[in-house]
Parts: sequence; structure tokens; C-alpha cells
Amino acid sequence: MSEDALVVFTPSGRRGHFPIGTPVLKAARALGVDIDSVCGGRGICGRCQIQVSEGSFSKHGIVSSAENLTAFNEVEARYKSKKSMRDERRLSCQALLEGNVVIDVPADSQVHRQVVRKRAEVRDIKLDPAIRLHYVEVEEPDMHKPTGDLERLRRALEDQWGLKELECDLRILQSLQKSLRDGKWKVTVAVHRAQVITAIWPGFHDRVFGLAVDVGSTTIAAHLCSLRTGEVVASSGIMNPQIRFGEDLMSRVSYAMMNPGGDKEMTQAVRDGLNVLVAEVCKEADILPSEILNAAFVGNPIMHHLLLGIDPTELGGAPFALTLNSGLTIWATEMGLEINEDARIYVLPCIAGHVGADTAGVILSETPYLSDDIVLVVDVGTNAELVLGNKDRLLAASSPTGPAFEGAQISCGQRAAPGAIERLRIDPDTLEPRYKVIGCDLWSNEDGFDQAIRRIGVTGICGSGVIEALGEMFLAGILVTDGTIDGAMAAKSPRIQADGRTFSYLIREGEPEIRITQNDVRAIQLAKAALYAGARLLMDHLEIDTVDRIVLAGAFGSHIDVKYAMILGMIPDCDLSKVASAGNAAGTGARIALLNQKARDEIEDVVRRVEKIETAVEPKFQAHFIEAMGLPHTTAPYPMLAAAVALPAPKKAGPAGDSASEDRAARRRRRRSEG
Repeated sequence: MSEDALVVFTPSGRRGHFPIGTPVLKAARALGVDIDSVCGGRGICGRCQIQVSEGSFSKHGIVSSAENLTAFNEVEARYKSKKSMRDERRLSCQALLEGNVVIDVPADSQVHRQVVRKRAEVRDIKLDPAIRLHYVEVEEPDMHKPTGDLERLRRALEDQWGLKELECDLRILQSLQKSLRDGKWKVTVAVHRAQVITAIWPGFHDRVFGLAVDVGSTTIAAHLCSLRTGEVVASSGIMNPQIRFGEDLMSRVSYAMMNPGGDKEMTQAVRDGLNVLVAEVCKEADILPSEILNAAFVGNPIMHHLLLGIDPTELGGAPFALTLNSGLTIWATEMGLEINEDARIYVLPCIAGHVGADTAGVILSETPYLSDDIVLVVDVGTNAELVLGNKDRLLAASSPTGPAFEGAQISCGQRAAPGAIERLRIDPDTLEPRYKVIGCDLWSNEDGFDQAIRRIGVTGICGSGVIEALGEMFLAGILVTDGTIDGAMAAKSPRIQADGRTFSYLIREGEPEIRITQNDVRAIQLAKAALYAGARLLMDHLEIDTVDRIVLAGAFGSHIDVKYAMILGMIPDCDLSKVASAGNAAGTGARIALLNQKARDEIEDVVRRVEKIETAVEPKFQAHFIEAMGLPHTTAPYPMLAAAVALPAPKKAGPAGDSASEDRAARRRRRRSEG
């Protein structure tokens, strides 16, 4: 065994080599990984729990095994005997490194927990749920009329409610006679889509609930709704536990391909996470899980397949074949969801191999298929989905933006959590920044800011903060059109600092130091170019050069200032007054499908008519991508943006900014003098 062990922490992605025998907690602190601990590593508080991710991780170039940590010790055994700790977890203060390992830090072990920004959007939804309650009075049995209890219940439902030829689940039959007699032949019956009896209660019962769930690659959000009133009675969200198998979708497919049974591990992980969410929303609303009789789910194709227990390997390469692209209704027990056993789950249809049920949810929420205007809907995430069109024609595509927009791949980046910079402005004269952090309403230059953030601190910069930082740097002349940080601006401000052969912009001094590097700019350029190229490709297919409206969807999209999104060229030029954020439109679509059964039929019909454009095989995509690297674009004019924002004149980096050219010239001079 080598003297050093490689440890990779997820979801942060931070990694490093440490001597054999190093405590995991010590390695985490050395790398700046967010792990809670209040007992000084004595194994008393139990807040530093971690979990080993088993298997081969090609993205990290590592084979990880729980055997590469020291064995469970007495301190851990003592803690586990007194407190609850899952079997697969370890205390990071007690586990020592013995080899290469991937360590997952669960959300409940993090000091600065992820802010899952997927609230339920306010929306008027016509209430027509798939589950309806029917109170009936059933004829008592009579020896002279030898019919079964079920047959008399069916007759009562037909006579009193007009429901005919209802089917009945076996579990309902097993409790039917007791329910009828306990209710003195008066019962309340739950019927799914006027077809199947799914629950029965003695007497009058008027409480019934449903769950709308958006299973994202990064986060999972759930909204508990009353199926009687349509009201959202509780909402909650968690990080998707699958992150420990890979931060992006292709990493998870790769994990399934390289590790036998890996798909089943990921399926179990997401289902465990869902049941945690069920428990949370039920506790918040003070209801029993058995009162949840219906659920609607959305997710991208890989999340969709893993949620259903389907191996996603075929989605990892062309032709990106889906197992199914129609909607699906199943029992809760088939998904292992701990709600009413006879509850029905509806999963919205996928559109194509890279355009999933989450996009179907967005379409259902934003209804571009009913619009006269040409609408571009962009669900901004690790894998962006785009929909373009109107009532006459609708196109959809996906674009691989990667996790940069969410703070990953950024030197000081982090996910949205208390202490993360989320807003930023730069004085164009002094180049001095001011910023706001999540968890504090004050700007950094306002009185009381330091006192207000004393508890949470300033911990990094999240996606919306990075977008605004780059936008402000461009407007202030720090960034030039090709995305280069202009080193010549160092003469104007000491915040422009040499950083090897490039330059960086210092946002915050101290600990932690926060700056935007040239590599950070490039990561955002690559992501935004992919997003723009996907939109431009759809516009080509519609043979248009402008769009009438743009909608930014998704948890991240809802927190982007649309002005800065356009300044960076993430989206095509458009009247800024016609660009809006829709919040978590995919989750809203799931809620619409939950509360209105006809919407399920409607979206399935629309999805069949959507034209799918596969960006991976489109020859124009690469050309659009390269041209979109510029700010806001290398060649495309942005007249509507220019009318609303004072864009800087195009310029190239000054002499001080071309340090790479200076280095090359210096090397040539040295060679000539040495010759």
C-alpha cells in the first residue's frame, strides 16, 4: 500500500492525498470540506457522520471501498449503542484512512446545509384530482338477497354517485367487512380516476392528501397537497443522495456500467431519500403517511429510470434509448414509497433520451403549446432542457451545461447555503465590490453587516453570485469580449491580481479568500455557450432569429437576475421586459398533474407532438457553441439588451493582460541571448 491515500469528498468534489492513518475529519478540515463537529473529535456529539461510497469511480480515477478505512472502533460502537446511527455510517473523527476512498458527507452532517430552493410556486390550478372521496350508505346484508359486501358497495356507489364497474384492490377487500360494520354500513370510499377503489374508512372521512415530487439530479423537492382543497400544506427538500455516486448524470450512468448492481444502489438511495421527505412533510402537516393516496413525479430521464428501478445504461450512449416515454401509473409499494399501500403514483412522460419528465412538467406549467407568441423555456440546471415554439409547433432539446452554474468547478464556488455570496455589484470607477450572502439581508458595505453574519460567516460564492460577478466584471471592463480578465486594469485597482500566467479579481480578503479566476470565467463560458447553442439550434429549426418571450425555469433559473443572464449571453437577445423566471416549473407541473387528472392526459398528448432535436448529432451545434463563447456573443448583436443596459465598447485585453505572450517573448529573448 502506498504511503498516501487519495480521498475524494462528495458532494463538494474536494480531493487530496493524505498519509495513511489520517482521521477522515482531519483530512476534511484540511480541504475545507463542510463537516460538523462540536466535541473535538471525541466521538460524543455524533455530528461528523460520513458514509463510504463503494465501487469504481471513473470520474475520480478511484476504486473506493469501506475496507480502506480502519475498522469500526469502541468509541463508535459506544456512540451507536446510545444514539441512532445507520449501519453504513462512520464517525469521521474515528475512521482513519488506509487507502483510496470516496467519502459522502450527508446533509445532516454539514454545518452549512444546502438551501434547497424549490418552494411551491403560487398558481391557480383547476382542482380535479385523480383521487376522489365518496361517502355512501350501503344496504345491509339480507339472507333473502345473497350478495357480497363488495357488490352492495358497488351498487351504492353507482346509485349515489354514478360510478360504474369499479375495480377493487385485494387489500381493500381484506378490510372491507370490518370497515362496513364499524361504520354501521356508512363508509367513505376513495376512488382513483373513477375506476378503482383504493381506500375505505368507516363513517365520514374528508382528509386525503397527495404528493408532488421533483426528483432532480442535485436536489429533490416534495410538496404535500390536500386533494380536497388543492392547498400546499407542507413542502420540503433534500440533496439527492445519489450525488455520492457522481455529481453529474453521466457519472452516475458510468457508475452503473462499471459496478455490477450500481443501478440498484442508486435506486435504493433515491427511494430512501424520498421516504425521508415523506416523513418530513407528514410531520410538518401533522398527518399520517397512510393519508397520502396519490403522488405525481417528474425527473430527467436518468433520474426517471433510476427512480423506477430501471437500469439507465442505454441512456449513456447513442441512440439514447428510453425504456418508455409514456406516462406511467403504479402502486406506491412498487416504488417502495412509505405512504398508503394502495396509493397510486403517476410518473409524467419523458420526451427523449436527454429530455425527461421534468421538461414535460415545465411544458405543463408554462403551456407554450397554447401560446400565440414564440416562447423559449429554459430549465437551467446541470443538464439544461430547452423548449421552443407555440401552439403551432413545439421543439425540445437538452444541452450539457455541467454543474458550473451551481457553483461547482468554480475555485471558490459552493452550492446555495447560508454564507454563500448570491448577489454582487462592482463600482465601475473604483472596481470595489459589494455583495449579499444567503442568510443576511444587508449588503457587505452596509452598517451592521459584519455583526449580522457573525454566526454564518462568508463561506464562498454560489451560482447566482458567480453569474452576477462575471456580468459586473464585464460591465466594469475587467472582462473583455473574449472572456479574458484584463490585466491592464491592475493599474486601476489592486483587486486585479496576477495569478500565474493569467489574472484574477479579488472579491474578499481574509479567510476564506474569495476571488474569480480566469479558469472560473472559462467554466462559465463553456456552460453558457452550451446553453445558448442549444437555443440557437432550436431557432434554426424554426427558421427564426428572435423569440417573443423567454422563461427561465428551475430552482437555479429562478434565482438568476435575467439581466445578467443576458449580459453573459446565456440566452438569446430579447426584450428584457419579456424575460421572466418561473421558479421550479417542473415541480409546478408535477403539482398540476397531481391536482388535475385531465392535465395528465393533456401532457401525454402534447409530448407525443413535441419534436425532439438531439444536439449531440447536430452539425451546427459546435459552430454555435464556439461563437457563443464571447460576451455576450462573439458575432450575434444584442440590440434589445444594449437599449436597456450600457454595454462596454468591445476591447481586447491590454498589454498587462497578455502575460502569456510576454512569457513567450521573454523565452525567445533568452534563447537568442544564450545562442
